[in-house]
Amino acid sequence: MSNHADRFLGGSEEALPLARALYRHMSEFPILSPHGHVNPALFSRNAPFPDPVALLITPDHYITRMLASLGIDYHMLDIPAKNSGKQRGDSPERVWQLLADNWLAFAGTPSRMWFEEILTEVFGISEKFSSKSAPRIYTEIENCLAKEDFLPRKLFERFHIEALATTDATNDSLEHHQALKGTPLAGKVIPTFRPDDVSDPDQPDWQSSITQLAESTGIAISTFSSLRKAIRIARDRFIANGAKATDHGVPSALSMDLSEGEKEQIFAKVRREDFSAHDAEIFRAVMLMEHAQMSCDDGLVMQLHPGSHRNHSNEIYESYGADRGFDIPVQTEFTKSLKPLLNRFGFAKNFKLALFTLDESTYSRELAPIAGAYPSVKLGPPWWFHDSINGMKRWRDATLETAGYLNTLGFIDDTRAFLSVPVRHDVARRFDAGYLADLVRLHRVTEGDAYLLAEKIAYGLSKDFFNL
Repeated sequence: MSNHADRFLGGSEEALPLARALYRHMSEFPILSPHGHVNPALFSRNAPFPDPVALLITPDHYITRMLASLGIDYHMLDIPAKNSGKQRGDSPERVWQLLADNWLAFAGTPSRMWFEEILTEVFGISEKFSSKSAPRIYTEIENCLAKEDFLPRKLFERFHIEALATTDATNDSLEHHQALKGTPLAGKVIPTFRPDDVSDPDQPDWQSSITQLAESTGIAISTFSSLRKAIRIARDRFIANGAKATDHGVPSALSMDLSEGEKEQIFAKVRREDFSAHDAEIFRAVMLMEHAQMSCDDGLVMQLHPGSHRNHSNEIYESYGADRGFDIPVQTEFTKSLKPLLNRFGFAKNFKLALFTLDESTYSRELAPIAGAYPSVKLGPPWWFHDSINGMKRWRDATLETAGYLNTLGFIDDTRAFLSVPVRHDVARRFDAGYLADLVRLHRVTEGDAYLLAEKIAYGLSKDFFNL
């Protein structure tokens, strides 16, 4: 199996020579990954990957959810049951074979594309992945993982990563980021402040997270104002460890500006656990405004991605925990919901807001017009289920004429699967090279501007917006 040199460039034959040249130019730039979920312990410990399954299947919820949709139990995929510690399920070799036996289910999906890119581009495997070849490929990867060149830090440098942001809860110790400060890593791994655990009273660990925040900051959190003070201290700790952004996975984009007295009242209500779903929504909306104010004060970029019904399957959540592939998109509204926040911060000089969505019906109707008007807002790239060749094209088609290129962000990989980081960026660069080349062919963009935009997309937009 070998990858075609022109894969994913798309476009017409007439535009292909320029697409190739633009892609080569984009490939010269290092990778910036300002939004991801790779575990920082991977780099601080720098231990060999245990096996191909732990590396390529278990952390990739795109793969596990597709296998689950075929009726394959998660325990058969080496995913430990909730509260079972490190107990393993089926053998890694058997899990690998299960994937190969069901490989046809992934035809045409980005999961298959990324997986095959990893085999060829990272491991140099030429044989086509199939039920028959799976055992040999497993052994070949296993042999690679035993080599020093495949230790996490070596791969980090080989992938030419300049900066990789992780995602960390409010009370995370950040011990692995601190440990990395003394390592000669060519590039940086930085935390991202994810305060959902103290901002959403519907989260099952909200009360305990508030208690932990009080303990870690030395602030007795009995009022809304004390909560705000404690969160500011937590943000400062993240900034001291290199953080450049916050990340908010809220159910909706609703923002609300209440008086201090009203904030105290709603906090007292949710703290007593005597609140309705409407009360929880109000509290989240108030907290969203508070986080925006804090970002305006301390300069952390605010990333907002509403519109996911998380842990949709009760059975999977109860048995295996959160983030197991059962987060489902829901309809999302931005224009009215963000109006209070944008009225306060849309033109603020020190405020940056990145908007992502799983509801692509909002691209042209709401998000592109918002990003195309407010200087503080940039439109994040196709995300999660839309991080695909088709998704990228729909996104560009829907947003380009209103938001342009410079009101968008460079690519984000949003992945826990470390080895998929370089291939996802490569696929995105190939697509954008082809898209730009077609714009030149249609005389909508000059060739000179296409090269300038290619640099921005590959590197400059993320570099500037995320202060990297």
